Amino acid sequence: MNFLKKDYFNNNLLNQIRYQLEILKIHDSKLAKLLCKLIPSHCPFERTVTILGRTLFHIPPLCKINPLYEQIIGLRYKCLLYLVDECGEDATRYC
Repeated sequence: MNFLKKDYFNNNLLNQIRYQLEILKIHDSKLAKLLCKLIPSHCPFERTVTILGRTLFHIPPLCKINPLYEQIIGLRYKCLLYLVDECGEDATRYC
């Protein structure tokens, strides 16, 4: 029975974090710029390993395994929209 309580708590906590990330509003350009720099635009773990011009293997993007991936990418998108729409900045330097 204790096992079920632990799973419920973990799932409930994860859902709460997801919800908080989704409702977060961006109103500060410094925070928006910082988040755009910290959150990568593509998965940094994807690699193709080559030696002497021959491809040995490919590591697929692992970011989608992250249970908060969609919310974090959504937060980065909100920051980019804020910088472009409200601050009039060019967002290509964050891509």
